[in-house]
Amino acid sequence: MNTSLTPFSEPAELLDQTMLSLHELARHCRTSPQWVIEHVQTGIIGYDNDGSTAAISHEQWRFSSQSLVRARRIAQLEHSFEADPQLAAMTADLIEEVQWLRRKLLHLQR
Repeated sequence: MNTSLTPFSEPAELLDQTMLSLHELARHCRTSPQWVIEHVQTGIIGYDNDGSTAAISHEQWRFSSQSLVRARRIAQLEHSFEADPQLAAMTADLIEEVQWLRRKLLHLQR
C-alpha cells in the first residue's frame, strides 16, 4: 500500500507521466476527437505544447494526466446533467479549487 497518498490525492497524481494524443484522450473520455478539438479551441481543456508558441496541428497535441482528469470530469458533467460546456468547465474549476484548498489545509495541519 502506498502511504504517500492522502485522502485528497487527485486521480491525476496516481497516473504516470505518459502524454496522450488527441485520439487517446477522446477514447478515454468516451467522446469524439471533434469534442476534444472544440473544447481545446474554446479554452475549456488545455494541451501541453512543450513551451512552444508555434501553432501545431491537432495530431501533435499531447495531453497530460491532469488534462485527462479534467476532460473526463467535463464530459461526465455534460453527459449526466446535459450541462453547457462552459457550465461544466466552471464546475470542474470549482471542484479543482476545492481539491487544492483541501491539500493546502492538510499541508498546513502537518
